[in-house]
Amino acid sequence: MSEKTIRPQILPPGSVPTGQPKSRLGGAGGAFRDENLDLLSRVLDTWFRIPGTNIRFGLDGIIGFVPGVGDLLAGAASCIIVLAAFFRGVPLVTVARMVANLAIEVGVGMVPVLGNLFDIGWRANRRNYHLLETSLAATPRNTAKDWLFMGLLGVGLIAMAMLPFLLLLWLGGALLHNLGMPGWR
Repeated sequence: MSEKTIRPQILPPGSVPTGQPKSRLGGAGGAFRDENLDLLSRVLDTWFRIPGTNIRFGLDGIIGFVPGVGDLLAGAASCIIVLAAFFRGVPLVTVARMVANLAIEVGVGMVPVLGNLFDIGWRANRRNYHLLETSLAATPRNTAKDWLFMGLLGVGLIAMAMLPFLLLLWLGGALLHNLGMPGWR
């Protein structure tokens, strides 16, 4: 009589057991896994600490000091958490709250120096990750209405980001027109 020894399957953290489907977005190796999103939010908002204080800041506060493109780059990186929430089925009202957090951070963050200090205190990425984390029990969805919502939201964010550049272009054209430059009417 032979006895068969059964050994338990030992899995490394974040892996999916054999025979279970792997999600393209949130499963093993997915870009939108909780661990990756948590790390991104920490790197952007709380990665560094000022010695001797409890003040924490991330790359978002540092990148914002680069004139013109710093806040746009930080805002683009922050959009990853919002997209992950959408693709993972978070309710639209929560996605809208996340976008509002982002809009406040990017809008106020464009103010030189004071905006960067606001970014350090507001921590939109940590807020958004917390919203995602608390909404994971939501049922997944994938409707045309959701895609339209996200598309309009993306167009709105791009338009909001382009406003300062369009304003500069308009002011530059008006200045050249007032200086009497040929070709500018």
